[in-house]
Amino acid sequence: MGYRLSKIYTKTGDSGTTGLGDGSRVKKCDPRVDGYGEIDELNSVIGVLLTHDLPADLRENLLEIQHDLFDLGGELSIPGFRLLKAERVSDLEKLLDSLNDQLKPLQEFILPGGSPSAAFCHLARTVCRRAERRLVSLSEASDVGEIGIQYLNRLSDLLFVMARFLNKHEGKDDVLWNRQRSSHQDPE
Repeated sequence: MGYRLSKIYTKTGDSGTTGLGDGSRVKKCDPRVDGYGEIDELNSVIGVLLTHDLPADLRENLLEIQHDLFDLGGELSIPGFRLLKAERVSDLEKLLDSLNDQLKPLQEFILPGGSPSAAFCHLARTVCRRAERRLVSLSEASDVGEIGIQYLNRLSDLLFVMARFLNKHEGKDDVLWNRQRSSHQDPE
């Protein structure tokens, strides 16, 4: 395989357009470009999460997820092209169930936080939800694979459970939402 990028700047985007993988050019504010930009941001947040000391199996799974997200970004950059396989959604479900089985049932809503790695996991979850919303919006006007939307939906659930798992692994409690806090006023 040859070099993908021999020159980093091309100046072809100076007019506010960018090239899609099929050779067509669109505005940089095109919803499709927004979609794969959101996926890229999610992948980057997961990359930051991977700088933390994580259990080896989670690290391995997160690296695989990064590859999946790169595939999904590739799908979005080439309209009608599909890379992400349905079994990857099932793989996320299996991992989610495995991690969740090791946690106490939730009795209350939780706030993002606890350990630094759990907090970054929560950040990845919120970026994932935004990317999912962007793909759903894009799918109303353009050809977007349903597997990508399903994948992001499962991934955000996994990231929530993974954050709880990381707190447990690091000996931290989940940060519980306290609806009875003193600053809270009930409507009269």
